[in-house]
Amino acid sequence: MRYLRRGKPMHASQAMTHPAVTVPADATVFAAADILLGSRISAAPVVDADGKLIGIVSEADLMNRPEVGTVPAKSWLQRLLADESRLARDYIRSHSHRVTDVMTREVVTVGEHTPLAEIAALFLRHRVKRVPVVRDGRVIGIVSRANLLQGLLACQPNPARSSAEDASIRKNVYAELAKQPWGSGITNVVVDNGVVHLWGSVASTDVKDAVRVTAENVGGVQRVVNNAIVEASLYLPS
Repeated sequence: MRYLRRGKPMHASQAMTHPAVTVPADATVFAAADILLGSRISAAPVVDADGKLIGIVSEADLMNRPEVGTVPAKSWLQRLLADESRLARDYIRSHSHRVTDVMTREVVTVGEHTPLAEIAALFLRHRVKRVPVVRDGRVIGIVSRANLLQGLLACQPNPARSSAEDASIRKNVYAELAKQPWGSGITNVVVDNGVVHLWGSVASTDVKDAVRVTAENVGGVQRVVNNAIVEASLYLPS
């Protein structure tokens, strides 16, 4: 599968969310839940004090908790067949307050130059929804299934440009957004053939327009597709 019509595969660095939301290794499960909910994500890499990836914590890891009465009861047969070690591991995962006790330690990761086609195959093979992008063991971003779709939507029929030009535009858009008080809501920027696709959530329609104008003023930008969601719309009755 090719993600770019010009024949060059799109790589992780071109579609990943950067920087990735992470959970510190010394966090409690309550702090991890707060980070996931506050960032509107379903999982996040867990990193040590040096920023090295040590695991990933997801909603599923925090779902079965005695605090809310969601720990599934084991039948007498399950208790009979399970050995003490298995029962002990299950108890730790559901009762420990340390995120390092409940996180998944075997994490599928990719490098920044991994083609999106390979990442899509990893999603299917390992039945995961996201993969951290690492450089020298440190998390520099994350690619989710949504990022793959964002990359797909970015592939529009435009005059051919080099991937280096698009990478430069992406970097400059991020830099300009970082200068503005309204820019932090944009969580991902995808550029294909000079067309900039913005993703994230913003506080108002004025802010949504401001991030669009910010991107439009970056040199080399041909067009801006503003996919940012106005936060207020997320809470309207269905």
